Amino acid sequence: MTQQPMNSAPSADAATAYLEAVRGRLTADGCSVTKATWGDHQVVLGSRSDRKARWMGTKAELFVLAAAVPEVDARSLAGFTEWAMAFARGVRSGVAGARNAASVLPALISGSVQQDAVNWAAADARLLGATVIGRPVTVQVLAPGSARVTVHRGRPMYGGMFTGHVLEKAALYFP
Repeated sequence: MTQQPMNSAPSADAATAYLEAVRGRLTADGCSVTKATWGDHQVVLGSRSDRKARWMGTKAELFVLAAAVPEVDARSLAGFTEWAMAFARGVRSGVAGARNAASVLPALISGSVQQDAVNWAAADARLLGATVIGRPVTVQVLAPGSARVTVHRGRPMYGGMFTGHVLEKAALYFP
């Protein structure tokens, strides 16, 4: 019988299992779920749009792009966030700014998440142009069924009326 050191990162299998669980939660919530590729990594892409009276008829589109990777640092998270936001802007429907808002939850999942990535994700929402707001997410899989999730929970200057909706969905997809 071999023992693994207690300080080692959980296996890639645990991150992959978490990613598959995200796919299931997106599907269960009524999202359209497809795949994309970022570099060498398969990305789960979930999207949905909602309209609520309190948003004054504005359509809010939400894109969730999640990938399991060996390690997450601030540089890889920033690169993935930039790619995910540009991807979402390219596939979104409607006319940008014409009663349409787009939010993106770019999430990297790993057993090894560096503190600089956690800090970067928690620091602020990101803006692409004036029409796409991104909230990077780090998911550190601690053990099967256990994870530490980081996402910025504050209100951005633009798109703030959608903050509660986006954070509610983030909590649902990344528990």
